[in-house]
Formats: sequence, C-alpha cells, structure tokens
Amino acid sequence: MNQSIVILIGPPGCGKGTQAAVLSEMLNIPVISTGSILRAEGESGTVLGNAVKATLARGELVSDDVMNQVVASWIAHPHCEKGFLLDGYPRTVPQAMFLDETLVKLGMSPPTVIRIDVPAQVLVDRVTGRRQCPSCAKIYHLRHRPPARDGLCDRDGMALMRRADDTEAVIQERIKRYEEATAPLIDYYRDMDFHSVDGSDNPAMVLEAIEAALGLPVW
Repeated sequence: MNQSIVILIGPPGCGKGTQAAVLSEMLNIPVISTGSILRAEGESGTVLGNAVKATLARGELVSDDVMNQVVASWIAHPHCEKGFLLDGYPRTVPQAMFLDETLVKLGMSPPTVIRIDVPAQVLVDRVTGRRQCPSCAKIYHLRHRPPARDGLCDRDGMALMRRADDTEAVIQERIKRYEEATAPLIDYYRDMDFHSVDGSDNPAMVLEAIEAALGLPVW
C-alpha cells in the first residue's frame, strides 16, 4: 500500500506549521506534531501515557526511547492508514532509524523528507518582527503583516505584545542549536527521498515547491 508519509524539517520560524496544516488538508492525512501527541498521550491513562505525563510534569525532556514508543503507537492507528505528516520528529539519527524500521514492520511506504531551508537573517527578521494579541492570539508582523492601527489588534483593539523569546539573541541561539542537531539527520536522509525547498519566499510559493517535491500537480 502506498501512503503519503511526509517528514518536514526546518528551523524555528521557517513556516513548518503553516505548510503542515495546508498539506494535511490537501492530502487528507493527519499532522503528527510531537508536542500535541505527547500531551494527548499524557492524558490517555495508559502506562506509557503516565510515564510521559510524569516526565513532562518534572519539566524534563522525553527520552528517545519513550518518544519512539509514542510515535510508533500513533502511526499504527487506523487514522494513519493513508499516511501522515511528521512535524518535530525525528530529531536524531537514532529516531530516524527507528522510524524506518517501524514503517517496514507496519508495511508502510518510506517517507518523503522535505527540508524547508531559510537563511538565518530571514528567520531573525520574521521572529523579531512578530507581535501577538494577548486576548485573541492573532499574530501580526511589523513589516509583512502589520495591524491597521499601529500596535493594536484589528479584532479587539488590545495592545500587541512581543513574546519574551522573540529576540535576536534567542533566535540566533535556537538556530545554532537546530543546525548542530539536524546536520547529522540531514546527512542521513540526503540519499533517500529527500528534497530541500527555499522557505524564504511567500507561503504560496513555498507550498508550490513542496507540491512539486511530492510529485503533486501544481496549479
């Protein structure tokens, strides 16, 4: 059976969430986001779920072994039989190897890996210019998507705020950690069904590049 199994890789601020939502609807497959499935697993009441909940409650990172078990459990669900889109997993080569083994065991297709590549300075501009309404959570950008009234939300007039971690120093450090962590992962996938797309363009153009990489018709 051929499924649409897609892995999105990209630095913070590259637009993975935006593209994942569109692709999920387009391909009729669920997005498996590590944050979401860990929270859901933690509320499941299972032995694995209780272990995840306790780890998160302590503010600790979930181990590779536990993360692998959670992902394996989710992709074995019937709602993933047509495929799925992974956002935030795998993060390491051992996780990628485990995923490959699990897909083989489940009789599923190998993944298509899409790397959304964005220059560091573009990421810094995107993040540092981001503002959010504390009431309705609508997100703006000072240069690319500004509010109608300077500093105020279009919906409810609340004063927009900048997240504490939306600073150049923080984003540069996050980019550095991302690049160090994902370099081996990208090397692992490079000789497989791997595609790198330019994520610095507008979302519609990035989507077209991803569609082409997936072999989908681009209108």
